[in-house]
Amino acid sequence: MSENGTIFVGGGGEGYGLPQSLLLGHSNRHGLIAGATGTGKTVTLQVLAEGFSAAGVPVFLADVKGDLAGLSRPGSPADKRHDAFVKRAGMIGLDLQYRAFPVTFWDLFGQQGHPIRTTVADMGPLLLSRLMELTEPQEGVLNIAFRLSDEEGLPLLDLKDLQALLVFTGENAGPIGLRYGHVSAATVGSIQRRLLVLENQGGALLFGEPALNLGDLLAVDESGEGRINILASDRLMASPRLYATFLLWMLSELFEMLPEAGDPEKPKLVFFFDEAHLLFRDAPKALVDKVEQVVRLIRSKGVGVYFISQSPDDLPENILGQLGNRVQHALRAFTARDQKALRLAAQTYRDNPRFSTEEAIRSVGTGEAVTSFLDARGAPGIVERTLVRPPSSQAGPIDPAARAAVIAASPFTGKYDVAVDRDSAFERLRARADAAAGAGSAKGRSAEPEETFNKARRLDGAPAAGPAPKPATRRGDSVTEAFAKSFARQLGSKSGQALVRGVLGSLFKGR
Repeated sequence: MSENGTIFVGGGGEGYGLPQSLLLGHSNRHGLIAGATGTGKTVTLQVLAEGFSAAGVPVFLADVKGDLAGLSRPGSPADKRHDAFVKRAGMIGLDLQYRAFPVTFWDLFGQQGHPIRTTVADMGPLLLSRLMELTEPQEGVLNIAFRLSDEEGLPLLDLKDLQALLVFTGENAGPIGLRYGHVSAATVGSIQRRLLVLENQGGALLFGEPALNLGDLLAVDESGEGRINILASDRLMASPRLYATFLLWMLSELFEMLPEAGDPEKPKLVFFFDEAHLLFRDAPKALVDKVEQVVRLIRSKGVGVYFISQSPDDLPENILGQLGNRVQHALRAFTARDQKALRLAAQTYRDNPRFSTEEAIRSVGTGEAVTSFLDARGAPGIVERTLVRPPSSQAGPIDPAARAAVIAASPFTGKYDVAVDRDSAFERLRARADAAAGAGSAKGRSAEPEETFNKARRLDGAPAAGPAPKPATRRGDSVTEAFAKSFARQLGSKSGQALVRGVLGSLFKGR
């Protein structure tokens, strides 16, 4: 728990070091929780989240295994680990008091918490390209689509907006290519296929409105305790790239949103990034550089970022060097690679003459750790062997009824629950194509083609195809006009009708 500007993390008994605390004033200088599976990382994360919440600092964390939902309920003597917790509390001089903390549940799929969404435009082409594993040419076409969205007044809110805009781009590859660079139908088709994969993974639920107001993550409860925002991630982990990209988006948006805070007495928010290796696995250098930049600069906004992973070498060296507060649980050195990782992990700590850091990391048991926190001067403290304090809240998952009760009592109930489908790129392109199709149908019945063409151009301000002597786009046409004309021409043929059914049929179905 927190006291006098610190969070008590753990202490010593016989054979252990001095009590270890995290200074709130230096907790925005980021941190690392590492260790092999089953060594106690989740409990350490839970203890830190409790401490920040008690100090009035909001927390955001991903619950990968469902174990962190227990933060919403007090611990209990009926817990099978109660006796072990009491024994450990006695060893470190802690008066263990069970209590719950203010929790808000979130869920991308809207099943285990409030739905959490963003728009395609807010995600941006860089992160979307990462999410869909696009090649450089494909990323270039995606950037063109975003540029057209801005210039043509076609808002990108959800996936169907982006899918429709890509059709728009492919249909007008000629004029668009002259302006922005070559666009091939094959490249557009490849992006559409990647969008389909993303949609099947649940990405369609992420994109839309109402979008998450990141200010809601900075809320405190009526008593001034920081709310612990828990993202249900057990199902999300089936799509690890979606998980990692979404959390990176949140981090980037917080960086853009928050003002400079200098050196605050305590953070405005602490962000725990569990399974951090997923963020960097196979990541292009441009993305890693962006993450490094955000991590380096976001501390000046009063945000602390704590990475949780099995081994420190899961993180790039430049990012690892920025993590001043560290809790290292046991590493198992069974292979040559494991042994190398163990040596490298030991070398990142300030030596303690009383023991070998490498041997300590190898031998600490469950609930024990090798720790180093920044001191009052901001310098890394001497490494210590530490018994991590037991949590005050329930260690482990909660039942669905308890979760439902917490969600019902949330201050955000009703704010995000119902999706809103505003007029955006999909609807606007459909309206223009419908107007063009209507003009194309009238063409066959009209004895005066030129008059029909001129009337069609006045329909709702939308351009439409007329009996132009050549199919090429007229000089002066906007890309939008060209799109509508192309659609009208194709709708007049069987192949055109097949194209609409094949490419846009799923978009128009049921709308």
